[in-house]
Amino acid sequence: MNFEIKDWKSLVNLGIIIVVAIAVMVLLIFINRKCFKRLKEKHKNLHLQLLEKVINILIVIIVGLLAFSAMGGTRSVWQTLLGGTAVLSAVAAFAAQDVIKDMLAGLMISIYKPFDIGDRIELEDGTAGVVKKMSMRHVVINTIDTIKEVIPNSRLNIMQLKNYSYRAPYRSANFRFPVAYTTDVEQAKAVIAAAVAQSAYSVPYLTNEAGEKEYQPVYFMDFADSALIMSVTVYYQNTVPTEKVKDDINSRVKKALDESGIEIPYAYMNVVTK
Repeated sequence: MNFEIKDWKSLVNLGIIIVVAIAVMVLLIFINRKCFKRLKEKHKNLHLQLLEKVINILIVIIVGLLAFSAMGGTRSVWQTLLGGTAVLSAVAAFAAQDVIKDMLAGLMISIYKPFDIGDRIELEDGTAGVVKKMSMRHVVINTIDTIKEVIPNSRLNIMQLKNYSYRAPYRSANFRFPVAYTTDVEQAKAVIAAAVAQSAYSVPYLTNEAGEKEYQPVYFMDFADSALIMSVTVYYQNTVPTEKVKDDINSRVKKALDESGIEIPYAYMNVVTK
């Protein structure tokens, strides 16, 4: 009878320890998440996201070890419940191979930092978008149409990639606009420059002698078969998708040229029938 009471007491003690350990674990992870949320609002970078996950894992490990050490008085019950620990450990280690691989790859990415949060990248398989989030296991990329690609760190770590925002606050795109041969070149330059400056995406990039920021000038670049080619380079924030910038600039320039009476030439054919 005493043996049964002792076993029941051990089970109760075990339950209390588990409940307390889980409560402490949840509380510490909640505090950690709140602290990092404030940090990430001010500084969005890869290291903070990875460090938050690492600390969460350390909290789980440390609280778990403390809970196991507190179970010394319930050792007999614990050994009964987990008599197959060796088998479970072997199965868990085999199942965790991919997890460990992703975690190590995430650590390598964080150390060498081929990209950061907010960078626009393109992978060798054609996936392209803005890096939004990184965890211990994967990276989240926002692609066109707000589709989110979730890519394991181990896969991403071995792929070649293009970083269009690498250590630079701005990206650039070159635009070429054809105008008719009868166009006043200086007028065309002024109209295009004004349209670019009115865009919400374009930013002044050049610094003049007075230390003021200016937009890139519009250049008369070439004589085409049926048009004069005007060219301008537009700079914009590296987090903005290129397709948005091109759509906005092209739409504004087309509208501005039309309103100014500047013809945009195009190929056409006259068919004469007898």
